[in-house]
Amino acid sequence: MENLFTEIETNEELALQLGLSSDEYYMILKLLGRKPTYTELGIFSVMWSEHCSYKNSIKMLKTLPRSGPQLLVSAGEENAGAVDIGNGYAICFKIESHNHPSAVEPFQGAATGVGGILRDIFSMGARPIAVLNSLRFGNLRDEKTKFLFKGVVSGISHYGNCFGVPTVGGEVYFEECYTDNPLVNVMAVGIVRTDRIAFARAKGFGNPVCIVGSSTGRDGIHGASLLASKEFCEEMMDMRPTVQVGDPFAEKLLLEATLELIRAGIVVGIQDMGAAGISCSTSEMSSRGRVGMSINLDLVPLREPNMTPYEIMLSESQERMLFVFDKNRLNEAIDICKKWDVPITKIGEVTDCGFLHIWKNNRKVCEIRADNLVLGGDAPQYDPLAKEPQYIHEKQNFDMSTLNIDDIDLKEAFLKLISSPNIVSKRWVYEQYDFQVRTNTIKNIGDAAVLRLKEIPNKGIALSTDCNSRYVYLNPYRGAVIAVAESARNVACVGARPLAITNCLNFGNPNNPEVYWTFKQAVIGIGDACRYFETPVTGGNVSFHNESSAYAIYPTPIIGMLGVIDDVSKICSLEFKEVDDLIYLVGANRVELGGSEFLKQVFGLVAGDAPFVDLEEEKKLHKFLYESIQQGILNSAHDCSEGGLAICLAEKSIYSDGIGFKINLDSKPSAGILFGESQGRVVVTISKEKKGIFETICKDLKVPFKLLGKTQKECIEIDGAFTFEIKEVMDIYFTRIEKELS
Repeated sequence: MENLFTEIETNEELALQLGLSSDEYYMILKLLGRKPTYTELGIFSVMWSEHCSYKNSIKMLKTLPRSGPQLLVSAGEENAGAVDIGNGYAICFKIESHNHPSAVEPFQGAATGVGGILRDIFSMGARPIAVLNSLRFGNLRDEKTKFLFKGVVSGISHYGNCFGVPTVGGEVYFEECYTDNPLVNVMAVGIVRTDRIAFARAKGFGNPVCIVGSSTGRDGIHGASLLASKEFCEEMMDMRPTVQVGDPFAEKLLLEATLELIRAGIVVGIQDMGAAGISCSTSEMSSRGRVGMSINLDLVPLREPNMTPYEIMLSESQERMLFVFDKNRLNEAIDICKKWDVPITKIGEVTDCGFLHIWKNNRKVCEIRADNLVLGGDAPQYDPLAKEPQYIHEKQNFDMSTLNIDDIDLKEAFLKLISSPNIVSKRWVYEQYDFQVRTNTIKNIGDAAVLRLKEIPNKGIALSTDCNSRYVYLNPYRGAVIAVAESARNVACVGARPLAITNCLNFGNPNNPEVYWTFKQAVIGIGDACRYFETPVTGGNVSFHNESSAYAIYPTPIIGMLGVIDDVSKICSLEFKEVDDLIYLVGANRVELGGSEFLKQVFGLVAGDAPFVDLEEEKKLHKFLYESIQQGILNSAHDCSEGGLAICLAEKSIYSDGIGFKINLDSKPSAGILFGESQGRVVVTISKEKKGIFETICKDLKVPFKLLGKTQKECIEIDGAFTFEIKEVMDIYFTRIEKELS
C-alpha cells in the first residue's frame, strides 16, 4: 500500500468532533490497520452516521416483513421499493424525512426533501406521478410554528410545482411536542415497466463511473452526520450551510435524461447522490456489486474554488446522480445528456479490488474497502438499552371519571373539535400544490388519493399517509398497529386493495432507553399488522434525535400505504351524494376516549390508552368495502378517525353539495359515542332500494352494521345533541387555518 496524502493529522478528538464515538474510531483503526486520512475520517463519519448506517435501528428493521410475491426488489437494497401491479408494470414508492434541515431552513429543507425522494424514484427508472407529505408542527398560535409551517409548505409546493409532479395528499398535525422539531416526511410514487427497473449497483471492470447532473458545491456538508444525526439545539441554527439548496428545473432535465438513458439500455447501475453525496453512492454501489472504484476528484465539476477532497466527498449538493455505464456505449450516454442539456462527466471507473481509491492532485487521499463503510458490511450495528417509560402506566391508568365527561355540553364540544387545527380543512396547504399536473389525479381530498394509470387502461392506485402519534405515545405497540390499520382502511374506503407500505419512523434519541423502547414496540406493531394484512414493507427511513432541550416529539411512525384499484370507474368518495340516502355505521362501536382529539381540545389532556384494534375485524372491513364498492352498493364511505363519529358525519356534509343528515341514536348521545375514536369503523351511505343487498353482504361477511339515520338538506342534526346549518360549520372548517396565519 502506497502512502496516502492527508491534509490534517487525524486523532480520536477529531473523530469525536465529526460525530463518531471513541469505540468507532478504534474500530476504524482496526479495519484500516493504520490511522485514517482526514478525507477517510470524514467519509467514515458520514457513512457510519445514524442517518446513513441505521446503526441503532437496523436489527429491529430486519424483523419487519420485507418480502412477498408482489415485491420486485429486496426492501432497503435499492433506491426505492418496487411493487408488481400486473400488466408488466410496477409502482416504485418510498417515504423519507427532512426534519432537521427543515427546522433550520424550512423552505430549502422541505424543498430538497421533495427533490431527494423524487430522485430515489426516477433513479429506479420510474417516472414520478405523485407526491404526498406528512407534516407535524407545534402549536399553530406560536409565531415560530407559523414561520416553520409557511416555509415548509412553500418549499414543498415550489419544488413539486416547478418539477411538474402533483402533490395529491398527506396530513398536517399540530402538537406542542413538535415545536422545535417539525416533521417533514415526503412520499414519492412512480410507475415503471418491470423490464426497465434500474438498480443501484456497480458492475463490469473498466466500466466508466460518471456524475450526471449539477456541479458540486459546499452546501450540505455534514448534513447527514452533524445535522440529521444529533439532537436539535440552538447552535444548530448556525448550521444553515449544511442544508442543501435545490433547483427543481435542473432536476426536471435530470429526470428526462435519466429515463432516456435507462430506456437506451446503456446503464449498468445508478444511485442518487443524497445523504453523504459521493461518499455514499460510490461505497454503496461498489459494495452491492462486489466491486471497487477508482475515482479522480480532479474531474468532479465544482461550482466553488479550492474545494478539498474532504469537502468534495461529503458535499450533498442536489440534482446529481452517480451512473455506471457500459464502457462501450459511453458516447451514447454523452449524446443523450447533451440533448437534455444535462452535464455528464466521467470521474473514474469500476475496479475488481473491492476498494474505493480516491485521488486528488495525483495523490491518493482514500483507500477503504467499500464493505467497511456500508450497512450490511462493517458499519456498526447496536442494541441500545430499552426500558418501558414510567409515564405510560400513569397515562394509561388515568381516571377519566375525574373529568365529569357526562356533564359536557355536546354542542360546545363539537364546535371545539370542528375548529381544531388537527381536524379543520388544510385547504390553505393543498391549494398551494398543483395536484392535477399530468392529469392522473382522480381524487385528492378524502380518505386516500386516487390516481389513474394511463399506462394500464382502467387501472389505478390509491395512496395514503397515516399516523396518530398520540396513540403511539400512549401505547407504542398498539398505536403503530393502528397506523397500519388506518392507512389500509383509508385506501379500502376508496375501493382499493391494500398492497404494500413504506414507513418513516420518527423518534427521539435512541440512546435514551425509554425512547428506544417505544421504537422497538412500534416496529413490532408495524410488523404484526403488515403480516396480518399481507402488506410487506418495501423500505423507508428512520429519523432519530428529534428532540431539543425543551421538547421531545411523540414517537411518530408514519405509514405510507399503496393500494391497487382494478377499475377506476368503480371508486368511492367520502361526501354525501343524495338527499334521503340511508346512513350506516359499519364496524364495532366502542366507547373509547383515550388519546382522543376530544380530550385534547376540551380538557387539554393526552391521556388514557390508545383505542382497541382488532386486525381480524379490520380485514373483514377491507373486504366489505372492496366488494360493496365493486358492486356499486355504496354511494359514499368515510373512515371514522380523529373526532369520532360526529366529526366523520360532519365532514361528509361539508364536502357534499349542501347535504346534511339527521341521526337518531338508540340511547342518549354522549361524548364517548359521538367523539370516541374506536377503530375499524366507517360511515357509509346507500340508496334506499339497496338496503336489502347492503345488509345481506354485511351479514355474509360478518361485519357489524347499524342504521343511524338519513341524509337531508342543509342541516346537520344529531337528536338530543345538537343542530347546525351546514354553512355555519363550513365557515369554521374552511377558514381556521387562514385566520391563524393572517
